[in-house]
Amino acid sequence: MRIWRELGYTVTVPLMAALGLAHLLVVLVGVLASTYVVGLPLLAGCVVAARRLSAANRALARTLAGTDVPAPAPYRPGRGLLGRLGAALGDVAGWRAIIHAVVRLPAAALAFAAAAGTWGLGLVLLACPLWWQVPGVPGPSGWAGALLLAVTGAGLLFLAPWAVHAALLPERMLVRTLLGPAPSQARIRTLEETRALAVEDAAAALRRVERDLHDGTAARLTALAMALSMAKEELDAAAGGDLERLDHARALVDGAHRGAKETLSELTDLIRGIHPPALDKGLEVALATLAARSPLPVDLDAELSARPSPAVETIAFFCTAELLANVAKHSGARQAAIRLRAEDGRLRLRVWDDGEGGAVVADGAPVGGGAGGSGLRGLVDRVRVVDGELAVHSPAGGPTVVCVDLPLRA
Repeated sequence: MRIWRELGYTVTVPLMAALGLAHLLVVLVGVLASTYVVGLPLLAGCVVAARRLSAANRALARTLAGTDVPAPAPYRPGRGLLGRLGAALGDVAGWRAIIHAVVRLPAAALAFAAAAGTWGLGLVLLACPLWWQVPGVPGPSGWAGALLLAVTGAGLLFLAPWAVHAALLPERMLVRTLLGPAPSQARIRTLEETRALAVEDAAAALRRVERDLHDGTAARLTALAMALSMAKEELDAAAGGDLERLDHARALVDGAHRGAKETLSELTDLIRGIHPPALDKGLEVALATLAARSPLPVDLDAELSARPSPAVETIAFFCTAELLANVAKHSGARQAAIRLRAEDGRLRLRVWDDGEGGAVVADGAPVGGGAGGSGLRGLVDRVRVVDGELAVHSPAGGPTVVCVDLPLRA
C-alpha cells in the first residue's frame, strides 16, 4: 500500500541523506586537495561515484515514493588519462547528484520529523492506557487523562498518512529536479526521439503508398491492359461480320471501363490519404467536411486567427478524422463536438463525445473509447513529430475529451 511504502521511504531517506553527507565530505576533501594535481583524480572519482548514489535514490523514490524519474544520459569517459579526467570533472549529472545531497538534508529532516511526530507519537499516545499505571513510569492522572491521550494518538494516526505524503513533497520535487536529466539533455533526448519518429513515419508512409500502388492500382491497370488487348483482338476478328465476337468485344470494353473507374477511385483515395484536398481551402473547411461526413451529429467550433503550417494542418486533420472514427466505432456516443483555436503560437484541438468513457493509458499512450485499439498510439507518435502533445480525459461513464496541442509552425 502507498501508506506503508511512503512510511518506509521516510525511514530510508535519513539513511540515504547520511550516506550523501559522507560522500559530500569526501568531495570537499577532493576540492581542497584539487589545488594540487594529485587531488584531481579523487575529485573526479567522487563526481562519477555520485551517479551511483543518484541511481540508488531514484530507485528508492520509484519503489517507495511512487516517483518515477528517468535516468540522465549515460556517462561517457573520454580517451586517455586527461580525457577521462576532463569527462568526469565536467559530468553535469554527477554534480547535480552532489548538489542534491546538500539541499535534500532539510527535506529529509522534514519527512522524518513528520513520520516520527505522527506515527511515532500517535502510537505512544494510543498506548497510554497500557502503561499509565506501570510502577516507576510517569503517566496521566486517572483513566480520563489516559483515554484523552489515547484519543489524541488515534487522531494523529488517522492524519499520519496525509501528513507524511505532504511532507514528502519537497523530497519528490528535489528528486525530479536534480536526479533526472538536465533540461538541456531532456530537450535533446526529446528532439532525438521526435526525429526518429519523423523518419519512421515517413518510411512507413512510403511503404504504405508503395504497397497500395503495387497491390491495388498496378494490378488493376495490368488487368485493364489485358482486357483492352483481348477486346482489340475480338474487334479485329469481328471485322468480318462475326456478331458474336463483336458482342464479346463489347463486354470486354465494358469490363475495362468499370475497371478504369475503380482504379481511378482507388487512386483518388490514395491521394486523399497523402494530402486531403479539403485542406487546400484551410483547416476549418477540412474539419467541416469531416463533421458533415460523420455518422454522428458533430458540433464544430473553429476559429483560427492565423493559419498553421501545412504539416501541422495535416496532423490536426488526421487526428480529428481518427478521433471521430473512434467515437463512431467504440464509444457508443450520441453526439460529438470539435473545438479548434490558435492561441499563443499554439494550435489547440479538442474533440468531445458523450459516450461511455473508460479510456485508459496503455504502453505510455492513451487508448480511447474503452476499445483498446492502437489508433491513438499512432496519433501520439504523429503529434510528437512536431513537438506536440495529446491528452485524454475519459472517466468511466463519460464524457471523453481528447486535447491535441500543436505548434502553429513546424
